[in-house]
Amino acid sequence: MRASFLELLFDLVFVFALNQVGLRLIKDFGTGHELLIGEAAPTLLLFLAFWVLWLSTVALTSRRSPDLLLVQIVVFLAMAGAVVMAVVVPQGFEQRALVFAGAYAAVRISRLLLLLVFRRLGFTPSTGLWVAVGAVLWIVGALVHEQGLRAVLWTLGLAIGYFRFTAGFKRFTGAPIAGEHLADRLQQFYLITLGEAIFVAGKALSAGDLGTPHATGLGLAFVAVVLLWRVYFFRAGAVLPLAITGARNPLRQSVAVAGTHLLMIAGVFLAGVSFELYIVEPLGRPEPNWLIAILGGPALFLAGRSLLELQVFSRISRSRLAGLLALGLLIPATWHLPPLAAGGAAAAVLAGVAGSDAWRARGRAPELPAPRI
Repeated sequence: MRASFLELLFDLVFVFALNQVGLRLIKDFGTGHELLIGEAAPTLLLFLAFWVLWLSTVALTSRRSPDLLLVQIVVFLAMAGAVVMAVVVPQGFEQRALVFAGAYAAVRISRLLLLLVFRRLGFTPSTGLWVAVGAVLWIVGALVHEQGLRAVLWTLGLAIGYFRFTAGFKRFTGAPIAGEHLADRLQQFYLITLGEAIFVAGKALSAGDLGTPHATGLGLAFVAVVLLWRVYFFRAGAVLPLAITGARNPLRQSVAVAGTHLLMIAGVFLAGVSFELYIVEPLGRPEPNWLIAILGGPALFLAGRSLLELQVFSRISRSRLAGLLALGLLIPATWHLPPLAAGGAAAAVLAGVAGSDAWRARGRAPELPAPRI
């Protein structure tokens, strides 16, 4: 079952949301101070909140037709909440934390109330209890003044939300369209993230200097996006629906695949942030702090892509592991290089992985999925 027009409309909200989160992370990198994990954690939490909201909605539309009026109402409520959350992202963990948390909790509670009233779509008392606990954690976290405690409470709320996705998926294990639909939706979200990276790169050039180094940065970003698309869809990404529906345990396979897509999407998201950094300051002084995005983004993508290959074919290509090793070795090599040079090195690694894929595929029949699960 392909995605409905309603689901595609729902995805458009997350184009705006990802852009807002990306701008916040770019601002974090542009502070001029060393970016610590603790400082980036709030932005990561906001990103994960959108991911859990999107994924929980996908779980619903994978087991019930989007043509049902009740499903449409639930999706539109999720869209409204996501828009409010996206609007307040710049201060979503600070001054406007209550608005962000309130919108997230409102989506979860309104969905719970609808299921309770109509007694449909697999509602159970345990579902209501966990959703309520998660919503309370978000609201209480927004009300406390200590941001460290807020981060802890919101992390617990996110964990409950992801657990509900996993548990909810059990109710349609064995449904013939569920795995194909989930694969289709995950691929679409991945493409949205690639599109957001292109948007960030183009906006960075149009808003700044149109000189040769900056234009070169845009060209490099475009090449990197093409390579991220190519490496993902080469075989494992292309046959993902068959790998889920043909698995011995489609439930475990679906949940595992969703997790690996989170890694890849986060990697592409970080890479998009790096495009902004080296397009605006292509030949500026070396910024080792920026290597978190410039090299860390492709590394996170390759790590997720390696796990996806393991889930689909029960093996990992040596080129993926070599790419990860090369990115690690590039950290000291690019430490004192300008941002554009580091970006070029990262793109060269991705090109090497894509070239290895093309070389191995010469004269061979397409490989069929062989999932272990």
